[in-house]
Amino acid sequence: MQRAFVKLTEFWGLTDDQAAVLMGDISVRTFQRWKAGELGRAGVDTAARLSNLMGIHKALRRLFKDARRGYGWIKRANEAFGGTTALDVMLGGQLTDIMRVRRYLDAMRGPW
Repeated sequence: MQRAFVKLTEFWGLTDDQAAVLMGDISVRTFQRWKAGELGRAGVDTAARLSNLMGIHKALRRLFKDARRGYGWIKRANEAFGGTTALDVMLGGQLTDIMRVRRYLDAMRGPW
């Protein structure tokens, strides 16, 4: 899943700093090692973050036929988040911040 997250950060246009914040307990340097293919063990918190971020990706792919629109949605202001972006919400740094975005998208998407 770490490789998938690295690819996702490219799709979303995230900086290494932003990616590290989303992972919570990894440093920028660790993320850069992931990008270089040096993957380590993911702890419980990291695995939960990765799972939720992949869920967000999947929901966006289902909601938007044009993948670029879905990837761009992350950085567009959204009334559901008080006019801020989903990325800004997730960069709050807590797992619950990521889960908030996922729950919103899951509600918008409806049942699988």
